[in-house]
Amino acid sequence: LHISLYISGQRIVTQKPSLLTLSKGETATLHCQKPEDDGYRIHWYKQVPGGAPQFVLYYYRADSSPTYGSGFSSSRFTSRAQSNTDYQLVISSVEVDDSAVYYCKKWFSSPSEMVSQ
Repeated sequence: LHISLYISGQRIVTQKPSLLTLSKGETATLHCQKPEDDGYRIHWYKQVPGGAPQFVLYYYRADSSPTYGSGFSSSRFTSRAQSNTDYQLVISSVEVDDSAVYYCKKWFSSPSEMVSQ
């Protein structure tokens, strides 16, 4: 059995920091840098070891507020644009269960829930 995957038109984002260590109750700020202000929304995902990525939220600076995935809300998770190209995921009052790998991507539309199914 041979499976071929082809990905075209990659759009690259840069994330920082690569590792963030916090104490319980502190605020985490993760950055996602786009190379240009292109109108694409920034989507954030959370993935714990052995689990599928979970859609956290997406946001664009022209949006009034982020759009959230199941199980995530504005009480602790939010997003903001530090500039036209630098987007942040902010997690307030971090908990042990927030420990995970967080990914961002840029995407014009909003089919992000499909990733968690």
